Amino acid sequence: MQFRVGPIVLIVVGLLFLLNNLGLFQLKELFHQMGTWWPLILIVIGAAGLIGGKR
Repeated sequence: MQFRVGPIVLIVVGLLFLLNNLGLFQLKELFHQMGTWWPLILIVIGAAGLIGGKR
């Protein structure tokens, strides 16, 4: 089974925008948190690349 990141990212982004439009979630809060924690995203991507390696 191959793990596909692209489609999952699109689904998550779509859900976030839908929840924002319905008033159930504030994207402004998410962007504020991402502004603080964006280096962690790079660390996780790098660690996943090291652990996963070439398949």
